[in-house]
Amino acid sequence: EKICWALSDAYHEVEGGHVRIYKADELATKLVAAGLTVRGTDHAHALHSPYWWLKCAVGVDNEQNPLTKAYHKMLVWDLMEGPWLTRTAEKLLDPVIGKSVVFYLEKPGASGAPQ
Repeated sequence: EKICWALSDAYHEVEGGHVRIYKADELATKLVAAGLTVRGTDHAHALHSPYWWLKCAVGVDNEQNPLTKAYHKMLVWDLMEGPWLTRTAEKLLDPVIGKSVVFYLEKPGASGAPQ
C-alpha cells in the first residue's frame, strides 16, 4: 500500500476512504485487545500488487491503459481458471509482495476453540 500511496494521491483520497495501513504487529495488538487469539499469519494477493502499482502510475481512473487492461485480463484469467503458472507464482511471491495480510484467529470460549 505504501508504494501505491507514494505513486498516486488519487489512490488514497477516495471519498469516504477505503484503505487503512497497519503494520501486522499493530493490527495483531488490536485483535488481541478485542479478545481474539492470533494463531498465525500469512500474506496473500501478491499478483494484485503489481496491478495496483501500474494503476497508480498511469492513473487510478485510467481504464484505457493497455498495460493495466492486459494485467487485469490476466488476473481475471487467474481467478477463473486457477492455472498452475500463476498459482505457483503467487504462492512464491505472497510472502514478499502480498497485498493483504491474513490473520488466523480464535475467539476464546467459542465452540471448538482451546480455552
